Amino acid sequence: MTRLSMRRFSWLGAAALLGLAACNFPGFQTAQPEEDSLATAAAQTVAAQLTQVAGTIGAPSPQPSETVAPLTTPSSTPVPSPTTSSTPSCTNQARFIRDVSIPDNTNIPAGNSFEKIWRLQNAGTCSWTSDYDLVFQSGNIMSGPPSSPLPGTVAPGTEVDIRVSLKAPSADGAHRGNWMLRSAAGVLFGIGANFDQPFFVQIVVGATATPQPAVVKDFVATYCSAAWVSGAGNLSCPGTDTDNQGFIIKLDAPKLENGITENEPALETHPQWIDNGVITGKFPAFEVKSGDRFRAVIGCLFNGLACNVRFQLNYRADGGALQNLQQWDQTYDGSIQSLDIDLSSLAGKSVEFVLAVLANGPASQDWAFWLAPRIVGPPR
Repeated sequence: MTRLSMRRFSWLGAAALLGLAACNFPGFQTAQPEEDSLATAAAQTVAAQLTQVAGTIGAPSPQPSETVAPLTTPSSTPVPSPTTSSTPSCTNQARFIRDVSIPDNTNIPAGNSFEKIWRLQNAGTCSWTSDYDLVFQSGNIMSGPPSSPLPGTVAPGTEVDIRVSLKAPSADGAHRGNWMLRSAAGVLFGIGANFDQPFFVQIVVGATATPQPAVVKDFVATYCSAAWVSGAGNLSCPGTDTDNQGFIIKLDAPKLENGITENEPALETHPQWIDNGVITGKFPAFEVKSGDRFRAVIGCLFNGLACNVRFQLNYRADGGALQNLQQWDQTYDGSIQSLDIDLSSLAGKSVEFVLAVLANGPASQDWAFWLAPRIVGPPR
């Protein structure tokens, strides 16, 4: 080896040693990334269990669990990894709110056309679209279409009026048609505990019609005949919506928390503006008869975001002690509740009914409403 070759070899060796030494200096070490820790907060829902409560408040629909994609069989051709995680499948569920038209056992002359309207809530996690259908399931189709598309998109938690044009059969008697919803994938679903039951239209043709319950007490029409009080004392009727002692006012076209503006009147009953405030209205005595029922829809008014209240239907029978018939908690969650309470246990008694609303904590936005509160029963 020549001297020049040896010199080149020495310089290359020295450079290699310097490179190895540099990799061990602190300034050249590669920093390891730290893992971020994720803190989760659990939210508790306090549900009041009440004595003498005959019904239960609709519970929120369960959220679907995440589905795990099955393993695939390895092949000789490499398969690229997915860039996005799998999306949980959604659920199709409906909840019946009320009959907007043609209540059960409505008498309709033979051959007459009519429009049946149900108000339903999307209680699942799938959005309903115009690819979803209203479909006839069983019973009497009453000249209706076997299926018809929904009017548009219905997001989870919102409500929609489902319409179908029908015609009364020619035969006398009761006629019932059962209907369900069908998803874009062709799967039928409906209402009930398992969301597999139909909703229906039932009419009566001819002289065998069942007499319709009459409104025998209208709480809206007579709301100022009641004695309204709060923790601050007696309240004026009608009140003003700025009264921090609490107020009662009538709303002719209330806009509800579900975004729907109703065509029936409601009573807004706001408790006193303090923590756990209250408002009550005691109505004049009313003689209850067998077959009487209390009906109303309750909830919070639109934009009452902090609304959290307890509704009570109380009574005093034949001058006795004040009793609670039923009570219900409501928050601003986009859903409302229909009430249909059997008053048979009070038949033959002179009853003072008391509508009450209590704040569950602060009362600043407790814009609580009773939509069309009334007692229906056999005509007097």
